[in-house]
Amino acid sequence: MKILFFIESLRSGGRERRLCELIKGLHQAGNYKMELILTEKDIHYKDIFETEIKLHFVPRLFLKKDPTVFYRIFAIARRFKPDIIHTWSTMTTFYALPTKALLNTPLIDSEISNTKPMYLPLFRKINFKFADKITSNTIAGLKAYEAPTRKSSAIHNGFDFRRIAELASPSTVRQRFNITTPHVIAMVGTFYPQKDYLTYINAANELVKKREDVTFLCIGAGDYSALEAISTNKKKIRFLGKQNDIESIMNICDIGVLTTNSNIHGEGISNALLEFCSLGVPVIATDFGGSPELIKNSINGYLIPPFNFKQLAAKIQIILSEKKEQKRMGLAAKQIVENQFGMDLWCKNS
Repeated sequence: MKILFFIESLRSGGRERRLCELIKGLHQAGNYKMELILTEKDIHYKDIFETEIKLHFVPRLFLKKDPTVFYRIFAIARRFKPDIIHTWSTMTTFYALPTKALLNTPLIDSEISNTKPMYLPLFRKINFKFADKITSNTIAGLKAYEAPTRKSSAIHNGFDFRRIAELASPSTVRQRFNITTPHVIAMVGTFYPQKDYLTYINAANELVKKREDVTFLCIGAGDYSALEAISTNKKKIRFLGKQNDIESIMNICDIGVLTTNSNIHGEGISNALLEFCSLGVPVIATDFGGSPELIKNSINGYLIPPFNFKQLAAKIQIILSEKKEQKRMGLAAKQIVENQFGMDLWCKNS
């Protein structure tokens, strides 16, 4: 089967990671010939080159909605003759529609990656009307975007356990970041308004006053200076910025946290939460968007109301105080990923 993928870039992000994992999974499975179109030469996920997929760069020459992209996409597809066109954003889907019509090629639209409808509603309506299939990584996303049910399906992220096969030792990671406390908690996410780091920092501020045995880590790209300024203990609340070997850092954690600014953003299935769970780490997240499709309350972690730092602090206390419960939750977290978010299942459904 020949598949033509189309996304704007492979910068660091959830949908970009999902696409790369899908391409890698299909490459491993064999029997697929794939090409990938990008409008930007921004590639964070360098392992895409291991698949030997052919890349096409189709930059927007004049403006964000450059009409010449239509013709350049058609030229690539006419030569490649794909069996399926698979698009990953609102604009890439829109750009691909004429090619779909002219070549009579089925189109899969995977533009829904969160649970808060974004801009470009007119383009989205057109996309939904003419796409052959619409997919999201959450049921909540399909409902939020009002995707037509007759041709829509939710396909949860697939996790490749080979990513955690060769981790740095916990002692090496601790030494690298000078972490000496018995317990470590981390939130992993870009320092953008969509991620509610403020709730996490407020919970950390409260807990470091009560406990001396916990280090809180904040990991991700972006400007965190304002958040660092309000943290009350610079030794116990640490800002690590962007890190590459993120799974090795997650592996030393007792709890993974993801709090979301539900006023402006709804998570799909968070890759960070999946990574924590795959490592057997219990998770705590905002009860909003797609997170309840991964986190089963009191089974593999806890869901908390938006912006409630006191509840976050209380749930952290419960997990840290009950080692058997922490171990049970961690085991359940790993089993949920293995059973419901496996790479083979994802590639098959996709």
